[in-house]
Amino acid sequence: MNPNSFGEYIDSGKNCHFVGIGGVSMSPLAEILHSMGIGVSGSDINESQAVSDLRALGVKVTIGHSADNISDVGYIVRTAAAREDNDEIKEARLQGIPVFERAEAWGYIMRKYSNAICISGVHGKTTTTSMVSHILLAAETDPTIMLGGTLPVLESGCRVGKGDVIVVESCEYYNSFHNFHPTVTVVLNIDTDHLDFFKDLDEIKQSFRKFATLIPSRGFIVCNGDDENTMDALASVPHDLLTFGFNEKACVTDLPIRVRGVNVTFSGRSPSMDVLFDGKHVCKITLQIPGRHNLINALAATASCLAIGISPEAIETGLFGYTGVGRRFEYKGSYNGADIYDDYAHHPCELHALLDTVEALNTYNRVILAFQPHTYTRTKALFSDFVKELDRPDIVFLAEIYAARENNDVGISSSVLANAVPGAKCISEFSALTDAVRCIARKGDIVLTVGAGDIFKVGEALVNS
Repeated sequence: MNPNSFGEYIDSGKNCHFVGIGGVSMSPLAEILHSMGIGVSGSDINESQAVSDLRALGVKVTIGHSADNISDVGYIVRTAAAREDNDEIKEARLQGIPVFERAEAWGYIMRKYSNAICISGVHGKTTTTSMVSHILLAAETDPTIMLGGTLPVLESGCRVGKGDVIVVESCEYYNSFHNFHPTVTVVLNIDTDHLDFFKDLDEIKQSFRKFATLIPSRGFIVCNGDDENTMDALASVPHDLLTFGFNEKACVTDLPIRVRGVNVTFSGRSPSMDVLFDGKHVCKITLQIPGRHNLINALAATASCLAIGISPEAIETGLFGYTGVGRRFEYKGSYNGADIYDDYAHHPCELHALLDTVEALNTYNRVILAFQPHTYTRTKALFSDFVKELDRPDIVFLAEIYAARENNDVGISSSVLANAVPGAKCISEFSALTDAVRCIARKGDIVLTVGAGDIFKVGEALVNS
């Protein structure tokens, strides 16, 4: 038996144990394996709705990690947060039980579907995956879905369907998407990020280039013809490109834009456009979420679904019914007449798109931003770009950096960042930051709680008060 083959362990009939089974991409994976008749167990550090749902299906889930949890286990799938010092991982190593990463398992699962749509890109993955999901649901394809946010129509970030289509948010970090088996590869954009793993932008491009080559000959590479880094990375890929964008020709390669947005209009929070496919009108898209960046995401979703034969009518219906996903310009409520919105933006380009969206609405007197930087390495590497974007709002508060997986080995802090932004204040404690916003928020303001950590708690505290 090949110790590196997840599929061979699946076929062995042995039980699979999930370390961190309640995770956003772990619980649907466990559900799929359980539905295949495979013995599944798992552990997690907390009770959650995902854990309750799995138990209701008959999956044994233990709260807390212990070496005792992996008795009668043939192989393990672990969440990225489960490191080598995890008690269950250590015991598995001692017993010679193979440990697989979740991306390896998802890659195997994709082989079961005729159509596997993998949405990649440094920005916009969750939104575009959500849009594709809405279209597939409107087309009644009974899709399997995995995304990194909560989609209101699902009340979850996942769905296990019985159709022949799976759509998966596909992350470049640690080259995890190299484990996937797409039939439709989507590249939204390529940008400098995750420099704690990648050496530089060229290495990031190489990673996306390799990802694009994973498709079979019958597959599709759907890519942003307006994004220079994307087209540069894919120029040498020996496969036709299904480009999308607003321009007539793609940058770098001078290829025609095949799925093109024209007649773009912005009416309040409902932008719209006509879509041409190889020069012929195929549909008119109207969104219920603002922002030019969401129109490019919608073009990517449209191109992906056209590639597998979804009807223009289902595309129009699915996108019009899409109202957003959790933590993406999500309206949380109001406080003292001020609107409170939360957003996951944690990269300068994402901050730029968010602030452009707010400015284009032209409905607020002041923009109050409570921003929590995400990871020390990103803050250090993109410092000047963060300063440029943080200088745009009227009032800026910075929470301390959300460390995530890192230790502060690079000598950076939110205080250093705040000192470089005129008028910005660093307030480390959420309670004090909430009080600071509470003291100044008034009717006509928009309060943005922004970042990939837990800054959303500030907005929720304001709304609840």
